[in-house]
Amino acid sequence: MPRQRSRRPMLTGLTASASRVTRAYLRTPRHGHPANDPGIAALSDAERADLRDRGRRLLLLLLDHLNEEPRRSSLKLAEAEDQATQYGRRAATLGASLSATLEAFVRFRGAFTAELAAIARRRRLDVREATALLVEGEGSVDRLLVALTSGYTGAET
Repeated sequence: MPRQRSRRPMLTGLTASASRVTRAYLRTPRHGHPANDPGIAALSDAERADLRDRGRRLLLLLLDHLNEEPRRSSLKLAEAEDQATQYGRRAATLGASLSATLEAFVRFRGAFTAELAAIARRRRLDVREATALLVEGEGSVDRLLVALTSGYTGAET
């Protein structure tokens, strides 16, 4: 008998999840010292708000991607990748260092993955469903990291 492939479960009610990811991100300890980065320190409140807003849009697109049917999901991921590229360009243009930009993204990744695991627990997903959700979520975030880095390094040239 052929094994059925486990399909990733659909997510719903993601607004609360986006809020949880944001709160988890803010609680995540900083391993580097981005606040000491001259580019970060020089940012105005408006520039910081711009980066925060871009990060929130990126998070919402990523959650939308995981909540879509496969055909539409790839469109959402492409849109999220474009947003990550734009975020990287903007960070470079503002003078944030690549290391500070990546440190912030790695903190985001950890908070996002933790929220996916919490969703799996709250919804009592079986092991296959939870694994599929985490693997797809982490793979998607990895693609965004590459896009962000490409945007940053492309802005430097």
